[in-house]
Amino acid sequence: MAWAGSDTQPKAGGAPMPVIQKAVKGEQCVEDTDYMRRNHMVLLDQHRDKTVIEGVRTKKYSLKECINCHASETTGSVAAAKDDFCVSCHSYAAVKIDCFECHSTKPQGSIAMHSLNAETAHYKHKLAAQATSKVSVEEMAGVAQ
Repeated sequence: MAWAGSDTQPKAGGAPMPVIQKAVKGEQCVEDTDYMRRNHMVLLDQHRDKTVIEGVRTKKYSLKECINCHASETTGSVAAAKDDFCVSCHSYAAVKIDCFECHSTKPQGSIAMHSLNAETAHYKHKLAAQATSKVSVEEMAGVAQ
């Protein structure tokens, strides 16, 4: 079975391989290519959690830095056209990209701003689990006796 970014065609032969553009800026990615193909989503999620929950902002695994390096010279974006960096592989793998519902797909001079309910958007799955658990209102507020 082939995976996004491999050099071999899938056995079915019908799906065209994704076009993976080289990073426009930067000399080297924060991790090696194979690691990033398999784990970028985990790194981005961990960085998001650190930023949203703890207020810790770093560049190493930030979405903003990925966009700054990988935006297409043609479109200036990572997700504006079918051959742009994110769209190419995610379309091939049939994976929905929801990052850009809030975040800009183009390099920014300053930090892209979230709507006021960004924390809720990032943690829908965790909030849903809390809502179905048997935790009292007092426990959630931190005033349980």
